[in-house]
Amino acid sequence: MKITKICCIGAGYVGGPTMAVIAQKCPHIQVTVVDLNKERIDAWNDTDTNNIPIYEPGLSTIVAEARGRNLFFSTNVEQAIDEAQIIFISVNTPTKTYGKGKGMAADLKYIELCARQIAKIAKDNKIVVEKSTLPVRTAEAIKSILDNTGNGVQFQILSNPEFLAEGTAVTDLLNPDRILIGGDESIEGQKAITSLVDVYSNWVSKDKILTTNVWSSELSKLTANAFLAQRISSINAMSELCEKTGANITEVADAIGMDSRIGSKFLKASVGFGGSCFQKDILNLVYIAKSYGLNEVADYWEQIIIMNDHQKKRFSNKIIQTLYNTVADKKITFLGWAFKKDTNDTRESAAIYVANDLISEQAKIAVYDPKVSLKKILADLDYLETRTSVENTNSLTSFDNPYEACKNAHAIAILTEWDEFKDYDWQKIYDSMQKPAFVFDGRNLLNSQQLKAIGFVYQAIGS
Repeated sequence: MKITKICCIGAGYVGGPTMAVIAQKCPHIQVTVVDLNKERIDAWNDTDTNNIPIYEPGLSTIVAEARGRNLFFSTNVEQAIDEAQIIFISVNTPTKTYGKGKGMAADLKYIELCARQIAKIAKDNKIVVEKSTLPVRTAEAIKSILDNTGNGVQFQILSNPEFLAEGTAVTDLLNPDRILIGGDESIEGQKAITSLVDVYSNWVSKDKILTTNVWSSELSKLTANAFLAQRISSINAMSELCEKTGANITEVADAIGMDSRIGSKFLKASVGFGGSCFQKDILNLVYIAKSYGLNEVADYWEQIIIMNDHQKKRFSNKIIQTLYNTVADKKITFLGWAFKKDTNDTRESAAIYVANDLISEQAKIAVYDPKVSLKKILADLDYLETRTSVENTNSLTSFDNPYEACKNAHAIAILTEWDEFKDYDWQKIYDSMQKPAFVFDGRNLLNSQQLKAIGFVYQAIGS
């Protein structure tokens, strides 16, 4: 089947960038991204592409090139589904907060709603692509809904998980390590796989396009994220041992990273991983293992989450202990709120949990992040439901200028590895702060010798 029209349900961190790149690289294909959130769609359609809802280096340029030509953003979900030959499902799959599997299993209610809407609207054969990260064998449930509630049309279900790192999503899309497509082993299933392979082949060499059965594709995504998170928790576990023994975690990471069997990636000690995927996917993996009675497997993967939570708590405790065991009414400046640099995504950011701990100790938090608004910061704290919204508002403020954020602070905590932090006039910051002036580097980002020479009391993870 020659593909001329694609629809993506969900205009978030995966759907928006992925469809923008497909549209740019496939000008012969009409790509429509739909979402019921009108505010989000309006932002994608903003004439100033710098105001699009997702910040990724290079994304606004791609959107500007393709939007209005063959890339469209709309709230008209029904029309887009009706016209498309391939429908990507790219909606949120958060961890369940209720019922069976609460706190671990993926909440698939949005996936099911999409499947039922597709089944209701579709009048001709469709290829439905799982783009959201889903538990293994979700495709089976989607196909059952489509086949039993539809209009007698034929559906093929493909799994095409994303392997994007926020902050480098555009580069990852333009030059992927691999494209993974899982489908049914029937003749119809293989034809559907070929149709999607042909779309990606417009810019990705076929030797980088891997095809599998659906279940392998679904599980590969969870496994990849679990392995990456495992490396982060492993190096963070060693960082605590370094602090006790006098070793330096950066030096240890450099030493082991030169081993070709280990490699240097994901060995940067930090205050802990965040983002929408790692914790959610590992908890999902734990739940799946437990549901099959594989308790030892579940315990193994769950320890990664336990270590990550411990690292965040350890960081906030270190701030309190170093500041003479009290932070009450002390101004603590956070440089960074996003979970990593080059993104405005704050989901599961370590900053949220460290701030929450310090506010519980009656600290006053000042935040500077170049891409995250005060509205979003306060929403993140309110989501924890630890205290009232008014209490959060009274305990935290944000600044557009980092020097103003640091003025009169007792301590600075580096929570995101934004490159610009390395270029600040740290002497000027030191002169404006309460003395002694503390820096807690949760990202091992700054020059420790330079800061100590200025007069800062400097502490970094693992050193």
